[in-house]
Amino acid sequence: MDYAHEIVEAELPSGLSLDLSKDSLASTPALNDFKPEHLDRLLSRLEKGTAVIGIVGLGYVGLPLLLRYTDAGYKVIGFDIDAGKVAKLNRGDSYIEHITSRSIRDACDKGFEATTDFTRAAEPDALIICVPTPLNAYREPDLSYILDTADALVPHMRPGQVLSLESTTYPGTTEEELLPRLVAHDLKVGEEVFLVFSPEREDPGNPHFNTRSIPKVCGGITVPCQRAGVALYSVAVDRVVPVSSTRAAELTKLLENIYRAVNIGLVNEMKIIADRMGIDIHEVINAAATKPFGYAAYYPGPGLGGHCIPIDPFYLTWKARQYGLNTRFIELAGEINSDMPRWVVNKVGEALNDRGRSVRGSSILVLGIAYKKDVDDMRESPSVKLMELLREKGARIAYSDPHVPVFPTMREHRFDLESVDLTRERIASYDLVLLATNHSAFDYDLIQKHAQLIVDTRGVYSEARPNVVKS
Repeated sequence: MDYAHEIVEAELPSGLSLDLSKDSLASTPALNDFKPEHLDRLLSRLEKGTAVIGIVGLGYVGLPLLLRYTDAGYKVIGFDIDAGKVAKLNRGDSYIEHITSRSIRDACDKGFEATTDFTRAAEPDALIICVPTPLNAYREPDLSYILDTADALVPHMRPGQVLSLESTTYPGTTEEELLPRLVAHDLKVGEEVFLVFSPEREDPGNPHFNTRSIPKVCGGITVPCQRAGVALYSVAVDRVVPVSSTRAAELTKLLENIYRAVNIGLVNEMKIIADRMGIDIHEVINAAATKPFGYAAYYPGPGLGGHCIPIDPFYLTWKARQYGLNTRFIELAGEINSDMPRWVVNKVGEALNDRGRSVRGSSILVLGIAYKKDVDDMRESPSVKLMELLREKGARIAYSDPHVPVFPTMREHRFDLESVDLTRERIASYDLVLLATNHSAFDYDLIQKHAQLIVDTRGVYSEARPNVVKS
């Protein structure tokens, strides 16, 4: 059964003609010199389950992906530059809270192994790159992880492999950065090796969706590349959604996250307006959400967190400038969201001032330092920005987070702190409790009953309380 072909024909967007059958490839004028043996061999190994899958970058994206492929019956080799992570995985230990060590041990029993040796890149039939794409000090795209990874892999690649980039990036990255590297090593892209972009769509801690059930967008450099990419993902994901190019796939990911960033920016600005008017923004959002059409509820917070939403808009605005375009709407949303931690700190200052205290010298307990509810993911967490701003103003900072027992080593942030237990005496000992991340594990009634003062950035306390200030 030509499974990948059936998937493609079923999921093609309206108006897109993309016949990936072998007969079509052989008869396409632009590909009249196409030799299908490498593609045929790759598709056969994927269909039979004998292909080896290489996952490069074993973090929040790479780990779930490797587990999905091992569950689907494929041998997986994991590549990472962090020897500590590799050692833990080979022992069957997980370092991400929502991924159990049992699942890692099961993967090892099925043949999974992790390595720091990138010279083994020739062993897998597929190489999937899942590395970070941060911003530099000037808030410009930092592709160093992608480029360093490509430079480590490509010299060891061989005919018959498919290379997929999943890291979020600006349109053109796959064509402009990965394609030339393959060509420079005399690998014929679209004939000997196959290059695609398929953006990650992981949502850590979301119980409703997983790697298998989230549809996978995929764009190839050529039609044979597209066919290889769709075949690669169709064996592990329920629905593959092909698009016409790697650029279209790259922009798809940016649109998804910018859509969220813009709407969060809007509701954060509405929060400021509502606060000035003495209106509870959460009451307004919940009322608006009863409209069954034309409205989707987004909720304000202390700032944006996670690897994608705070960063991705800047990838597009940077690329758009190369085309002489100004992305004013996107940049404005970014400015509003970036200013949220400072707005919250001002509310903390006002709340303390109203009770005859200043931020300097006050003891402040931050509740939740992960970037979102019920995960241990600290990437771009606004809680950390709040802690730094308050520390700069002279506050004495502590935190409580059941998902982050010790403040982790981070590239840009330093706190020598451990999570404190929330006893009634401890809660009462702080001048202010700053509710930054609304973990389910917190006893909010206990906190409200014993805290001297609470600044609530998440709308946990819907009713008016004498010791609660909404922010």
